[in-house]
Order: sequence, then structure tokens, then C-alpha cells
Amino acid sequence: MTDSTLQKYPLLATPHIRLRGTVDYAMYQTFCDQLAAAPGDGMLVVSLTTLGGDPEVARAMGDDVRLIREFQRRDILFLGKAAVYSAGATFMATFPVEHRFLTRGTRLMVHERQIDSSVTLSGPLKMQVASLKAKLNEIEHSVNIEEEGFRDLVRGSNVSFEEVRKRAPNNWYIDADEARDLGLVLDVI
Repeated sequence: MTDSTLQKYPLLATPHIRLRGTVDYAMYQTFCDQLAAAPGDGMLVVSLTTLGGDPEVARAMGDDVRLIREFQRRDILFLGKAAVYSAGATFMATFPVEHRFLTRGTRLMVHERQIDSSVTLSGPLKMQVASLKAKLNEIEHSVNIEEEGFRDLVRGSNVSFEEVRKRAPNNWYIDADEARDLGLVLDVI
């Protein structure tokens, strides 16, 4: 990290919002509580360490960040620490590349959304068609949301959407320096 970056972003050393653990509704509540206690103006820093969790909760937290950025015209920086896996990468993707940072040694992990579901067919045949179409619609919609997140993750970087789609099925692990070199984050601190 250059001296000018250190001077421009001194708040990275003392994040206003510190999130750690599973991305779930408990984390969302912690996020909301810390956000409410944060200064009402100026730049904010959100740090995150997670092995993953609920991608919809990550998207909801990201929407809060986006709304603050757009309506309050405030800069909010993301600081990933140690591990930013799965839903953590989904949350990070809601920040513009120029507002993303990782600490040295941090790893990102990007993968496809997962499903653990079974379909039971029982009853009139026409009802089975409707049940199967509903499950297919759920899967197709989830794939669309996943692809929106992938596009957000790589927007402004040197990584193409096709590259992340190709690598995500195998759990793509990216160390901090590689993430910086790929343009997925602004810098490593």
C-alpha cells in the first residue's frame, strides 16, 4: 500500500462496523446496530470476516450500503479480513471496486449458489407438473440472482463475467494480492 493510499484512507485502521462469523440474520442485526451507532456523516468503513452464510442476507446488507451511498452521498469502504468466503464475497460485490480493500493474507472464495432440496411427487399428475415447474422456476431465478452478483463482483475489474462463471463451480479461492492484481479490490493493507 502506498503512503498516499494510507493518507487517503486512514479510517481503514479503525472500522466503524466490524462483522465476523456466519452471514445470517444475527449478523444483519449487528450490522444495523453498529450502523445506527456510527457517525452520521463522513466516510464509513465496514470490515468483514466470514466463512459464508445466507446470500440473501448479504444482499440485504449490501442494499443498505447502496442506499446510504446513493441517498446520503457517503463513501463506504469495505475491508475484508482473513476470510471473505461465499456470502461474504456477495456482500463485498455490492461495493464499487475502488472502495474494496483486503488485509494481507486474506482469501476470497467465490462459488455457485447451493441448493439442498428434494421433490416429492404424489397425487394427480397435473399437480406434479405444476410442482416441478415451480421448483425449476426457483432454480432458474436463483441462477439469475447469482449471475447478477458475479457481474457486480467483477464490474470495474480485470476479470470477465465468463471467467468467474467458469471458476465458481470449483470454489474459486483468490488471495489478497491476486485479488488486487485482478482489480477485484483497490488495495491490500
